[in-house]
Amino acid sequence: MKSKSFDGMACSIAGVLEAIGDRWAVLILRDLSLGLKRYEDLRYSTGVTNATLSDRLKHLEDHGLVERRRYQTNPERYEYVLTVRGRDLILVTQALLQVGDKWAISGKAGPPLKFVDRKTGHAVKLAMVDDETGERVKARDLQPQAGPGADELIHWRLTHFPK
Repeated sequence: MKSKSFDGMACSIAGVLEAIGDRWAVLILRDLSLGLKRYEDLRYSTGVTNATLSDRLKHLEDHGLVERRRYQTNPERYEYVLTVRGRDLILVTQALLQVGDKWAISGKAGPPLKFVDRKTGHAVKLAMVDDETGERVKARDLQPQAGPGADELIHWRLTHFPK
């Protein structure tokens, strides 16, 4: 029987996926990063059922990505905000948006949402850059290497990477 958890796997990607949970959670993170905070707004934006939304918000909260804050006492009402860890995932949603735009997921009308530099108004995009020089690195020039936390499975995977 296969495990449904990535717990204990020596893989940063698996750890982030474990924290996120599923595709509905990604859409909730998208909306939170756009400033939506209230349960009904998240439900309206995603179209998800109440049960699924409640479950995903609890999962995101349990994994330290979302914080629940009371904004009303009678009746009690809460809003949801990204934590520091949750804001780190804006990179993930930006990457998905960029790929979706490249694939023309929204059709001929063009991208439904774009992000611009607040200061210049110029469109922005994610890119891989050399950590020391800041120079852009093309995907074909990436070379994976085992890091200090690599286990035997990582080393095995790397034997399959084309030289």
